[in-house]
Amino acid sequence: MPHSPNSPYAAVDLGASSGRVMTAQVTPDTLTLTETHRFPNRPARTPDGLHWDILGLYTGILDGLRKTGGVRSVGIDSWAVDHGLLDADGHLLGNPFHYRDTRTDHIAEKVWATIPPAELYAATGIQYAPFNTLYQLAAAQGTAQHAAAARLLLIPDLLTYWLTGQQGTELTNASTTQLIDPTTGDWAHGVASRAGIDLALFPPLRRPGDPAGDLLPHVLEETGLTGPVPVVTVASHDTASAVAAVPATTQHFAYICTGTWSLAGLELDAPVLTEESRAANFTNELGIDGTVRHLRNIMGLWLLQECQRTWQDTDLASLLDEAAKAQPLRSVVDAGHTDFLAPGGMPDRIAAACRATGQPEPRTRAETTRCILDSLALAHRRAVMDAARLADRPVDVVHIVGGGARNDLLCQLTADACGLPVVAGPAEAAALGNVLVQARADGVLGDRAAMRQLLAATQPLTRYEPRGDRAVWTAAHARVANP
Repeated sequence: MPHSPNSPYAAVDLGASSGRVMTAQVTPDTLTLTETHRFPNRPARTPDGLHWDILGLYTGILDGLRKTGGVRSVGIDSWAVDHGLLDADGHLLGNPFHYRDTRTDHIAEKVWATIPPAELYAATGIQYAPFNTLYQLAAAQGTAQHAAAARLLLIPDLLTYWLTGQQGTELTNASTTQLIDPTTGDWAHGVASRAGIDLALFPPLRRPGDPAGDLLPHVLEETGLTGPVPVVTVASHDTASAVAAVPATTQHFAYICTGTWSLAGLELDAPVLTEESRAANFTNELGIDGTVRHLRNIMGLWLLQECQRTWQDTDLASLLDEAAKAQPLRSVVDAGHTDFLAPGGMPDRIAAACRATGQPEPRTRAETTRCILDSLALAHRRAVMDAARLADRPVDVVHIVGGGARNDLLCQLTADACGLPVVAGPAEAAALGNVLVQARADGVLGDRAAMRQLLAATQPLTRYEPRGDRAVWTAAHARVANP
């Protein structure tokens, strides 16, 4: 079908459990977002590890584009760090590994033997996480797949390549690999050399707003679209897109991007590369317009999602209603601890963490849910306070965006814990940031401030004021494992 000047922008937004194709109409004064197609993202475990079903995701994207009836442009965002390896002919060498795969266990220590952690942080500003792309590549060294690889494409770049035939490496996502210098926005050549990583694996860097090619003829035929349909490089790390869609009206804001993960921190003009920042396990990822996302990764609603999977209970509303009635701060855990990274048995692991710190175990599903939400609020509090201290930046308000913005109890508990007002919304922040970058590249919108003013004026937002005594939250911190 042909597209017209009134055709919408299409955002392909891929999360850890599902993917969406969203369409948006954008003018300088209006912004409407519609879900066109949603499809599952089901990882698969094979004898060699845990993988993403990348072909299923690609098929879901094509199905979604087919349902749009015509678009002005397309942009893709997804989770970070994971990638596909291609041979010299551009063919994919196996399904990409999932970041929760265990092959990177204890790999960091091997890298640190060559590049001490303090030097690695000073050069890249990236917090330690066992699944960082740097450690994935170190784990792959010596394998037949790695030996055959001529190109590495991060997940959004791989899907863009299949749609357009053009290869590139988008910068906000590349900054999560632990191979980018956040002060220059270019590769950290010294780190790569010392780690034995050939940066020629990566195609040239692209920045949000750059063209990424047009949909290929066979893609147009498959989707029923009439070309040319440009693909625009957006902030392809979904957190970068979500932060771009924070509807802030003040500079002194903190953000929490909530979903499977909680990413909590500040938007800065320069990275914080101090040893204190490293010790606090803060990362410096790049955002749009040269900004830096100084943030901490927290396990997020993954904890509750995994409990629901174990319980085979999909009635989230009832769980939250019962959790709201449960005793507050009865038991709390460190919601950022890597003990909770792997899937499986989450209720028992939460109970074990409570026992290990001398706290009562949650006895019911409601108590476990309340433990998780109290623990997330505590982790949000600590991250916001630490970020403000490390960056020497006051915080007046906390913006919660992403799926957790729909969770009234989590938002209120976060306001209570932080002692700051919380503004919740938009829930579809990553998709909105995606389409806003496309609209800006199309000349419809101006600077970042204009984008945020449009969001604040058009998106439903809910404000939560802090309640109660912050001292009870301070006391609860003492009971958290590894505070």
